[in-house]
Amino acid sequence: MEKWKLVTPDDIKIALKDIGVQKGQAVMAHTSLSSLGYVCGGAQSVIEALIGSVGDEGTVMMPTQSWKNLDPAAGVYWQEPEEWWPVIREYIPAYDKRITPTNTMGAVSEMFRQWPGTLRSDHPARSVAAWGRYAQYLTEKHDLSDIFGDSSPIGRLYELDGYVLLVGVGYDKNTSLHLADVRAEYPGKHTVMESSVIQLDGQRTWKSYETLAVDGEDFRAIGEAFEQTGKVRHVSLGNGILSMMSQRELVDFAVEWIGENRK
Repeated sequence: MEKWKLVTPDDIKIALKDIGVQKGQAVMAHTSLSSLGYVCGGAQSVIEALIGSVGDEGTVMMPTQSWKNLDPAAGVYWQEPEEWWPVIREYIPAYDKRITPTNTMGAVSEMFRQWPGTLRSDHPARSVAAWGRYAQYLTEKHDLSDIFGDSSPIGRLYELDGYVLLVGVGYDKNTSLHLADVRAEYPGKHTVMESSVIQLDGQRTWKSYETLAVDGEDFRAIGEAFEQTGKVRHVSLGNGILSMMSQRELVDFAVEWIGENRK
């Protein structure tokens, strides 16, 4: 087992500079704090380094999904007995973007959603949070049915010609690939009905909506293929690796890959 390495805030800042994070950029970051080793200051140090690197004229966005806010029949409560599902269905709190915690998004995203000045989108299961110049543009009007499409935060980042930064995580965590799902044509493409609990006129309400069915099972394969283009930068940080890429280049590549390879 590899020895745990010590990572300081200065180490993070240097790594971000070396990989190409600059003032004014719009960057969507996906992070695994534990993959880096022992980070002095933890999630706070990572967020401060990111915000400091892009500056007030830049933007940082992260996934803050609360995907447990789906009907248990969708399979998101696989660890709980099915006989519990009616009770879970009755008592899941309605989505509140100020309070609702993230699900498996990591310590950095969980802290980031509460960061001063950060805005969070209204999607009850697939929200993102953003800080900086384009935070409002990226997070506003996140339509229930357009989770990852052109009008979603992911689609808006594409319009801004933003970047994707993977901090100790792989392409299976690269949410921008879902925009390629929306744009690509492939034989198995279909929609599903999902339901989440929201506040509607002050009442806790189950709301159903139609959205594209996606699973992301081939995201690692897409990432491996995209890496071969030479358009991804890599820098080591502690025990982990940082990867940075143009979101447009990634999505455009993935649309083509999916059209040729997905069933």
